[in-house]
Amino acid sequence: MAKVNVYVTLKPSLLDAQGKVVQGALENLGYSNVESVRMGKYIQLELADTNGKLEQDIDDICRKLLSNPVIEDYRYEIEK
Repeated sequence: MAKVNVYVTLKPSLLDAQGKVVQGALENLGYSNVESVRMGKYIQLELADTNGKLEQDIDDICRKLLSNPVIEDYRYEIEK
């Protein structure tokens, strides 16, 4: 059984509207030293490596369901 941590973020070239809102809220709270905020998603999976293609399965899951490859990037870490 492998525990997989997946991180999905907007591509750097895209405006992160949600991040801008959070940055504005932080400034209103007095945190003027925050220069930028980017928001994303964190997903935790547990997978059995039954076919010997664990990393290929994770890539497929990320591309087909967990991220939108047109506007988002993803990365993952496998904890065995």
